[in-house]
Amino acid sequence: MIEAIINPNDPIEEQNKKLIKIIESLMTRVERETDASGAAYAQFQRAAILEDEVRARTKELEQALDLLNESNSRLASANAETEKARSNLTSAIESIQEGFALFDPSGRLVMCNSRFGMHMPDIHEYLVPGLLFNDYVRMVSESTFLNLPEDTQASDWAAQRMQRHESSHVMFNVQMIWDRWVQVSEHRTFDGGTVMLQTDVSDIMRIERQERERMLDDQARLIRATLEHLDQGVCIFDKQGRMVGWNQRLVDLLPLPISLMRMGARFETLMFQLKDRVKFSHGMNAEQLLAWVNSETSRAPIRFEATHGQNITLDAFAQEMPDQGFVISFTDVSSERDAVKAFQIANETLEQRVLDRTLELEDALSDAERANASKTRFVAAASHDLLQPLSAAKLYFASIENSSVPEETKEIIVKATRALGSVEGILEALLDISKLDSGRIALDVRPVSLSKLLKQLGEELAPLAKQKGLSLRIIPADLTVISDNTYLRRILQNLIVNAIRYTDRGKVLVGVRKNGGSASIQVWDTGPGIPEDKQEVIFGEFQRLNASASAAEGMGLGLAIVERACAILKHPLRVQSRVGLGTVFIVDAPITESDQTRNTSLFPYSKITEMPSLGNLVVLLVENDLVLQNALSITLEGWGADVLTATTATQARELLAEIELCPDVILADYQLDDGEFGTDAIFNIRNIHGSVPAAILTANRSSEISALCKKNELRLLHKPIEPDTLRQFLTSLSRRQKPS
Repeated sequence: MIEAIINPNDPIEEQNKKLIKIIESLMTRVERETDASGAAYAQFQRAAILEDEVRARTKELEQALDLLNESNSRLASANAETEKARSNLTSAIESIQEGFALFDPSGRLVMCNSRFGMHMPDIHEYLVPGLLFNDYVRMVSESTFLNLPEDTQASDWAAQRMQRHESSHVMFNVQMIWDRWVQVSEHRTFDGGTVMLQTDVSDIMRIERQERERMLDDQARLIRATLEHLDQGVCIFDKQGRMVGWNQRLVDLLPLPISLMRMGARFETLMFQLKDRVKFSHGMNAEQLLAWVNSETSRAPIRFEATHGQNITLDAFAQEMPDQGFVISFTDVSSERDAVKAFQIANETLEQRVLDRTLELEDALSDAERANASKTRFVAAASHDLLQPLSAAKLYFASIENSSVPEETKEIIVKATRALGSVEGILEALLDISKLDSGRIALDVRPVSLSKLLKQLGEELAPLAKQKGLSLRIIPADLTVISDNTYLRRILQNLIVNAIRYTDRGKVLVGVRKNGGSASIQVWDTGPGIPEDKQEVIFGEFQRLNASASAAEGMGLGLAIVERACAILKHPLRVQSRVGLGTVFIVDAPITESDQTRNTSLFPYSKITEMPSLGNLVVLLVENDLVLQNALSITLEGWGADVLTATTATQARELLAEIELCPDVILADYQLDDGEFGTDAIFNIRNIHGSVPAAILTANRSSEISALCKKNELRLLHKPIEPDTLRQFLTSLSRRQKPS
């Protein structure tokens, strides 16, 4: 076909042009055909897609219809269950024996049972769902079946009822007519609604009233029996002045006809009979007593005396009662008044007898003083004369002891020397006693350095303590006191020697506590202690509690010398002791004015870096070691704390209960006596006073103790206690106590 169009004989150029035109024509045709067929195909394609979408939407609608049908089925089932539950709830509410009502949060009645409001038939028909709570209260207040209290209006009762309704939980009793009672209780629901219950408690109220009346009858009989057993005559009157009670003793004491002693008898009638038979005294007469009885204001108690007959004296006391009645009691004081008269008669001659006896006693005292002075001079002279040959004998024995003699002889010489020393000590004590008793000793009162004096005594007595296996600790005190150096030294020496002598194991501690303008010199020991009934006896001559002690250990004159010397120097002497724990003797001496203003640390425990005062921090110290307890107390008080001490958990609890005080901090030794622990004391106090800061003092470094303290928020301080650590712990608590 192309060959028919193109001539082969034409030039190539012509043939190409024709071919190009043919191609263009064919392409144009093809394009036209393609456009028509493409639009149709596109329409077809869209129709197919739309059909797929319609099919998918139809399927989704079918699924939605299925779900809707299932939901409708469930809803119908739920409605049925709801109706069933509502029916069951209604049946359950109806079956209870009490009136029940439910109000919604807006105060509208939702539902109630038939017993709700059953005591008020006149409003029962109005108790329907939708009733407002305010309207319900108003109808109740106006009901003819409500027994309103006396002087109370319906509106007042309704206002009080609405005020009660504001509480979340309310329960009260309402009195109805015909002696019936209803107990009403209200409770709030979680959504703010109100559930109300009404219970008939008429039977309970009647039984309670009968029981109360029975108790009142019993009380009346008891009061009557009590009045009859009184030794006083008693009469009771009501506020109208009518007699409502009396006892037989009143009839015996007052000159009144028995016919007047009856219930309802008026006081004026009794007074008319008494005014001519009884004489009043102490600023009281019949008119004044009547005026007191008839007073319309509050009457203050009055007391007076009345006499009648053969010197019968009655002490009368009248007092108003809470109901404005009054009671008058009469007590027979005739024997007391007779005794006073007899005493006055005897007293007139007593002064002369006392004067005569005083003159006799003065003569006897003068004779006794002369005899005592003679005895004192004799003892002083005898003691002085005996000391000289004893000293010579000791020198002879000393010379023999250093020579070449057999060992057996040396042992005898040593024992004899000790015996002579004991005799010499006894004679010196007797000489001191005689000097002190004579009252003519020459005192050299001047400033005395306690540091120097205590150091000398420590060096002197340390070997004696070491010989007994005791620890003697003398803590230096940089204080100066006003005293006689010789006698103060003798006082302290006797106290320390006495402590060493009667202490078998443990230690002896000597320290000083600054107490205002005085220095309290204290000698502590861990000896057997002194019973309370023996603490005065020990200061007598030749008194020793240890009866088995030998004469070489003294004749019981040391404390007698101490007491006399302290009395002459005017240094107060005290003793404190606990049997089985130890004893402390305390001597107070005035310090010099320069030391009064100086803040001196007296114990090594207080020698720490400068820190603020504890500011009267109240510290409870529970420590069974009295020496350590005393050292800690002195240290803490030196820091400005107030210290309460105890040795057991029980004693600590009783001490706080007695003084009604809660400590700011507790310091407790872990291991106390009798199996007690310091934690027991802390827990007991915390149970009463709350979480009180506390610390445990112990030498036990086990992990169990650390865990126990950490668990219970207790500070753990290991012994020996570092003063800096203790001071920092207490300072932190003191700062916490201060107001910001």
